[in-house]
Amino acid sequence: MSTGLYLSRTGEGAPALVLLHGFAGTHRVWNGVRAALGGTPRVLAYDLPGHGGSLHFPDAGRAGAAAKAVLADLEGRGIDRFHLAGHSFGGAVAALTALGAPERVLSLTLFAPGGLGPEINAPLLGRYAEAGSAAAIRDCLTLMSGRRPLVAEDAVHEAEAMRAIPGQRAMLRHVCGLIARDGRQGVIPREKLAALPMPVHVAWGGLDTVLPVRQARDLPPGFVLYTFPDLGHMLPEEAPEEMARILVRALG
Repeated sequence: MSTGLYLSRTGEGAPALVLLHGFAGTHRVWNGVRAALGGTPRVLAYDLPGHGGSLHFPDAGRAGAAAKAVLADLEGRGIDRFHLAGHSFGGAVAALTALGAPERVLSLTLFAPGGLGPEINAPLLGRYAEAGSAAAIRDCLTLMSGRRPLVAEDAVHEAEAMRAIPGQRAMLRHVCGLIARDGRQGVIPREKLAALPMPVHVAWGGLDTVLPVRQARDLPPGFVLYTFPDLGHMLPEEAPEEMARILVRALG
């Protein structure tokens, strides 16, 4: 039984692009984005603590601990500088990673990130954590998605397979309780985000039912904001080509 941080690697070249998924996901949520990016850049997509291949990694559900784990793993692999992107809870982890080692992060891209405001749909996250059947997972993903497209069956099957791992659903319940304590989430102070020295791109769906798009108001000066009126919360899976184009801009 592995207790390491799982990493999926594709592509070639340097510097690498590091991708961090959201709650109850794995590195596979980035499959469409990775395909749209092609063979370059080199992409490193993690399973965050408590998820998939990193199910038994310590301190699951704590964004700060996950950020430290990602930084330590990259350092152990000899990767000093890198581009970084995260979705939802992974966006909060990405932001904390950049705050923890700003000299190592070349650009930061946040897709509907956690941590930019206290509001979070805790009941929906709890329902998603409990969902075990394909039908229940599909219902949750439909509620989390916008007007286009229909929820991909591949995403449903991958989520179902993840939850079939012994102990995974119990871990998701635990992680959900840490992310949304008393129906609220922790907030990263705006002044800390404003001090980030790297380019920061933020994408949000206008129909996000998990983290409302109004949390993108009053972003620090210099942040580049993209809003998608017809998209929901699951941006990498709903519109992988559009998200890949944002990443290409961030990579410069």
